[in-house]
Amino acid sequence: MLNQTSDTSGRDPHVTDTPTLIASDRVEGTKVYGADGKHIGHIERIILEKRGGRVAYAVLSFGGFLGIGQDHYPLPWEKLHYDEQLDGYRVDLTKAQIEGAPRFADENDSWYQDNGRKVYDYYGIPPYWM
Repeated sequence: MLNQTSDTSGRDPHVTDTPTLIASDRVEGTKVYGADGKHIGHIERIILEKRGGRVAYAVLSFGGFLGIGQDHYPLPWEKLHYDEQLDGYRVDLTKAQIEGAPRFADENDSWYQDNGRKVYDYYGIPPYWM
């Protein structure tokens, strides 16, 4: 049985990241750069599939002023590629291309498979549930 009160390794028991894993709170807020190398926005949150645990998509946020009036775009995780030099994610699209993508109409907007399919179709990626 694991003794959770004793930490013999001297490490923090709350893993934040490794060379291949990263905690969700460290992804949220990470900058996103377009194909042209320009800063587009940041990852506001990651949406996970409840039962399977797969990443359904990341929510890319940009625009607005001081967090008011921002646009929120669901982006398939497969479109994001981490760039260590930028300490952020790159996408193979420009901001203008993303602005044409499906987006959340408002904070109460819900996304189910029908809308999820539109997102994946727009980006030309097979849906995570297939």
